[in-house]
Amino acid sequence: MSNLAGKTILMSGGSRGIGLAIALRAAADGANIAMLAKTDTPHPKLEGTIHTAAQQIRDAGGTALPIVGDVRDDGDITEAVMKTQGEFGGIDIVINNASVIDLSPSLDLGAKKYDLMQDVNVRGTFMLSRAAIPQLREAENPHILSLSPPLNPTPKWLGAHTGYTLAKFGMTMATLGIAAEFAADGIAANTLWPRTTIATAAVQNLLGGDKVMAASRTPEIYADAAYAVLTKTAATYSGQSLIVEDVLEADGVTDLSGYAAVPGTPDDRLFPDIFLG
Repeated sequence: MSNLAGKTILMSGGSRGIGLAIALRAAADGANIAMLAKTDTPHPKLEGTIHTAAQQIRDAGGTALPIVGDVRDDGDITEAVMKTQGEFGGIDIVINNASVIDLSPSLDLGAKKYDLMQDVNVRGTFMLSRAAIPQLREAENPHILSLSPPLNPTPKWLGAHTGYTLAKFGMTMATLGIAAEFAADGIAANTLWPRTTIATAAVQNLLGGDKVMAASRTPEIYADAAYAVLTKTAATYSGQSLIVEDVLEADGVTDLSGYAAVPGTPDDRLFPDIFLG
């Protein structure tokens, strides 16, 4: 494939940050973007709603279908798939973007937050992907892409924040399992994760504030790598835990300086993301 023109993407979340950046990159080709997200009204601390995201997608050249709902709710997932099918005639791509993060150690992690991470990250990834399988089977070049890390079950990461690690590794296991189970259908399922932190609200609020934000890359690097993955031939590009920078390098992009959140920041001064190394 050369581009995503006319392709239909069903994404969980996407009101802001990395998910929105991926949607806008696809919209530049004229893609259809359906978003299942909860942010119907403005958040006091976070910019953007599903409606402002939809308008940005339209402004970028795409077609947007905002679907207010919760990826934890099976009825909302079914409705999102049916609405997307009804509006655009099918589904070509599923992007599991919605994710909850809490880096609390085990004794400090509340049971409700643990359940929330498991429900959104793991269960949401599995259920949304599964619900779209019938439509993906009919697509010309079907892809599932989950924004989760490669499995790296070392004491360093398992012990750092066990609850969150389980949730993110669970997203990856669900995705790789689907890749194996539906390989004969030609459905690609891959994960994608960055080597450095990405300048998002989560980094700002949870990983170190302005200092880490300044040492991060912009969401556009994630978006460009996702675009590269989603335009690959599904039948031969599946079951991989991909790294953002490696994907771009394989496509000939070796100068990543333009993605620095603060222009001119050298690569060796960027903050490494978790789960790698």
